[in-house]
Formats: sequence, structure tokens, C-alpha cells
Amino acid sequence: MRSKMAVSILPLLSVAALAAEPATPWPLKLPTPGGEVILPDAGAKESHDNWRYSAARRLGDQIYISGVVVYREKNEGKDVAAFKLQVRRALERLGRTLEAANSDWSHVAMINSFHVWQGPDFNGTRDEHFQAFEEVIGEFIKPPYPAWTAVGTTGLLGSNGIVEVQLIATPRKVK
Repeated sequence: MRSKMAVSILPLLSVAALAAEPATPWPLKLPTPGGEVILPDAGAKESHDNWRYSAARRLGDQIYISGVVVYREKNEGKDVAAFKLQVRRALERLGRTLEAANSDWSHVAMINSFHVWQGPDFNGTRDEHFQAFEEVIGEFIKPPYPAWTAVGTTGLLGSNGIVEVQLIATPRKVK
């Protein structure tokens, strides 16, 4: 009887021990010379640890945000409508990183975008690609607009990447 009770209590103790572990406070901020690395979530922490890059790094009053890839998930379309959803998903992720860094789209000073014009994950022309991208990013950026460099390329690191978007921003002023 005693061994049955011990076996039935063991899972409860394990759950209690897990619940007692402190949760990681997101965003995680790691001090660096002149600033900090900003990791908005567990995925960013995993990328930091495994791939040696930070989602964002603040240096003084500048925030450098690593590129986020617009990609097509399995079973997603390759048409303009699907592309717009894929762009929105990536820009929302960038927005969460901006927020974790005490910034927002109105504080973006520079956009660098790298476009795979003739890749296998978008069925359309270069003009359709950029028009769709520009339409969606217009939901996020408002006048006065940031500086922006758009570059055409033959590929990105990820095999199903269509665009990669990198930002430089400033933090919101703390009152």
C-alpha cells in the first residue's frame, strides 16, 4: 500500500516542483558594453543560444533588430493574398521585438528589406511582390516614413524565405 501511495504522489510532486521554478521574465535583457541584448521570447533565446545572434541589440539610443524572414509555411499558398498574410506575420513579429525593446514602428529610423524576386515560394512578378509588400508594410509605418533600402537577391538563408526585413530604431522616451 505504501509503495502504491508513493508512486501516485510522485507525479504530483514533479508538477509542484515545475510550478515552483521561476518563469523566465520576457523580454530577457542581457547587459552588453554600452547597451543590452533583447530577447523578446523563448524562441529568440533559443536562436541566441543555438545560432549566435540576438533578436535585438540596443547600443546607446539605437536599437538594431535582426532580420525576420517572410516565409511560406507548409500548405500556404504562393499567390499575392497568401504572401500578404506571410508579410503581416513577419511584421507582427518585428513589432513584438520593437515592443520588447521599448520601441514601436513610429520609432523605426531604417528598414532594410531583401527580396527574392524569382523564388519558388511566390507565384507572381517582381512588381506584384513589391506592391503587395509595400501595401502590408503601410499598415505598420506611417508618415514621416523611415529610410528604406530594398534589395533584390537570389536567396536567403532559409530555404523557403521570400523576404527578410531588418530594422534600426530608437527607444521611446521614458517619462
